[in-house]
Amino acid sequence: MDKQRVEEIQLPERKFSVAVGDNKINIGSGEDLAVIAGPCVIDNREMAFNTAKALSEISQRLGIGIIFKSSYEKDNRGAVGNWKGPLMEDGLQVLADIRKEFQMPVLTDVHRTEDVARTAEYVDVLQIPAYMCQQTSMAIECGKTGKAINVKKGQFLAPEGMAGVVGKIQSTGNKNILLTERGASFGYNRLVADMRSIPIMQQLGAPVCFDATHIIRLYGISSADPAGGEPRFVPHLTLASVAAGTDSLFIETHPDPMTAKCDAASQLRLAHFERLITQAMNVRKAIQKPENVGTMTV
Repeated sequence: MDKQRVEEIQLPERKFSVAVGDNKINIGSGEDLAVIAGPCVIDNREMAFNTAKALSEISQRLGIGIIFKSSYEKDNRGAVGNWKGPLMEDGLQVLADIRKEFQMPVLTDVHRTEDVARTAEYVDVLQIPAYMCQQTSMAIECGKTGKAINVKKGQFLAPEGMAGVVGKIQSTGNKNILLTERGASFGYNRLVADMRSIPIMQQLGAPVCFDATHIIRLYGISSADPAGGEPRFVPHLTLASVAAGTDSLFIETHPDPMTAKCDAASQLRLAHFERLITQAMNVRKAIQKPENVGTMTV
């Protein structure tokens, strides 16, 4: 019998990272695991502050960098009457106050090019929503700010297709780019996670985040309906992504998810957050660093 051919697979060496915030949370090759976390949208000031306080304390206890995430506006709601958030004026002030109070970086998404410059004055990371990831004007306008830009990969796009948006942002001279995997379309209402997206997008020259919360939404069912998501799978997907070498985790979390005004059925309960991050850190320790995942034999 012929012996099976064995060859070594070695991904290109990665030498890039993105520094976020005044206290410099570094995300990328050779860096510790980082986390982007917070409620989908700012329901109200008190909830946002309570969540940020809890995340700040977890960050200090575990020694892991956490970027607070929440949206001041959600423009892609399923119905015209759905809560869109406190909107720019009030929402940006909440984020600025959280940033100052807890000395933690903040991230929010933008939906219109005319909002980019103002939003950049208040936050450390601008996020381009998945359905806008191919909008050239948005990519360039965000790039011009010099801020870190997190681009959510559209569920309709192959991971290598994100090379286009990377090139657009880099054309402004901005190299501070993060790419987030949040699932690919599988039929009409489900998303699936292709873990190959992580090393593929890393080869585009940007750190990669993995979003395990949007992936488990069941689209076509209201997020206010408990049947509209499968949050029990968030831990499985989170830990799998760390094993696959993700540079950062993106986790929407809320003190009482089913009372959330957006994505209620898909957010991780805040009480479970620390345990999950501890497990993720243990997986990261086991592989030492993402670069180790790319060397093996077949």
